Amino acid sequence: MAEARNCPACGKIFNYTGLRDVCGACAQAEEDMYETVYRFLRKRENRAANIDRIVEVTGVTQELLHRWVRKGRLQPALFPNLGYPCDKCGALTSSGKICAKCTEEIQQDLRTFDAAAELREAIEAKDKATYYTQKRER
Repeated sequence: MAEARNCPACGKIFNYTGLRDVCGACAQAEEDMYETVYRFLRKRENRAANIDRIVEVTGVTQELLHRWVRKGRLQPALFPNLGYPCDKCGALTSSGKICAKCTEEIQQDLRTFDAAAELREAIEAKDKATYYTQKRER
């Protein structure tokens, strides 16, 4: 079921169905901008253009470019200098929500946490040892 929302780009009210985040007019304008960017990038000499160069030449916003790369409309495999910011540090990445460096940092932190947890368990197990005051007869 559709719900009424305000378009974040122009402020008009539109029926949000889950397909688009903006109204029909703004969606058409975004599609036109996408076509402009794609035509620019299809030229062999522009395939290695970075985001700043694309913004300068086409007039599209960085946020829109990041959204298109995140959604897979512009693929970093074809255009190597495209990406979107890492959610943790802001460096450009082309897959996932965080970059490879932040992923490695998180994995290292998890390994450290696991090692500390194992050490705590070993110490607790050692402290739980039973001591007998008398020798057992066999």
